[in-house]
Amino acid sequence: MSEIDYEKEMVGTVEVPERDKLDEAALTAWMAANVEGFEGPLTLAKFKGGQSNPTYRVDTPRASYVLRRQPFGKLLPSAHAVDREYRVMAALHPTGFPVPRPYGLCEDPEVIRSKFFVMSLADGRSLWNGALPNNTPGERREIYHAMIDTMADLHLKDPDAIGLSDFGKPTDYCARQIARWTKQYRLSETETIPEMDRLIEWLPETIPPQHESSVVHGDYRLDNMIFAADENRVIAVLDWELSTLGDPVADFAYLMLNWYNPTDGRAGLLGLDLEALGIPTVHEAVERYVARTGYPVPPMDWYFAYNLFRLAGIMQGIKKRVIDGTASSAHAKQMSERVKPLVERAYQFAQAAGLQS
Repeated sequence: MSEIDYEKEMVGTVEVPERDKLDEAALTAWMAANVEGFEGPLTLAKFKGGQSNPTYRVDTPRASYVLRRQPFGKLLPSAHAVDREYRVMAALHPTGFPVPRPYGLCEDPEVIRSKFFVMSLADGRSLWNGALPNNTPGERREIYHAMIDTMADLHLKDPDAIGLSDFGKPTDYCARQIARWTKQYRLSETETIPEMDRLIEWLPETIPPQHESSVVHGDYRLDNMIFAADENRVIAVLDWELSTLGDPVADFAYLMLNWYNPTDGRAGLLGLDLEALGIPTVHEAVERYVARTGYPVPPMDWYFAYNLFRLAGIMQGIKKRVIDGTASSAHAKQMSERVKPLVERAYQFAQAAGLQS
């Protein structure tokens, strides 16, 4: 798929498909009771992008909002945690960290047939292509610096000071994540992949020491943030479903994977002339993050293997939902086909980190 086709498919909204329709009367009543300043009537559209928690644009005569809900149907344990998304944004918003304003969380599945929350609509630019073809070298550098600095600022937030001391266990993050995604993978497994079985054995035995603990996003990438319309500044970090307390270096390594992913019209940068484009090199990006946080960043091959393994587990869940007919976007089928390539790349990084075949 070309970058133009990809952007057309993923950006913007569509009419809500029949299977994703909500009870608008029930939603209107809930918003009137729970969303400050709400005045109906409302109209709904569904955002094209994403396949985990379905996301809607809610327009009213006075304001626009965003609604994120769990998928309808059977869910894997601990998946699609919209309540956790809401909680972390509610904790970060008062600190000035760039997240949408959270308006309300509904944990009663009877209202629209699933848990959901409502937040403000961030009015700015969504960027998908890591090469930033519509920007100058200076603008590209500013955008990447803003991404790195915003992540660093998240990792410097004190969980105790913002009410997130119990948002997750502060230690053994990678071990817990490996156990979680192994379980999720096994619950949604559709074929045997020997390299995945080997990673499931090897990763828990080779975890690097965790030096720090912080709030981690878990899916921090270019298309999960909104930039100001007229500045190269992050105004909203989105999609907090995988957030918890954990190892900031593992979180940062997930972002750095983009420098090693082939360019394909999405976030990958491998093969591009970064200097000519004005995009920081790996060394410059790491140096900037370390200077802002003071956190040591060791060689990242193990973390790359871990993050690709985790992504494969996530994609396997999407693949199972495609098979079951409950995936929430047309893009989900294409995403589900990435499981084996992700496992193969994870295995390659694991070998670079010391895995013996």
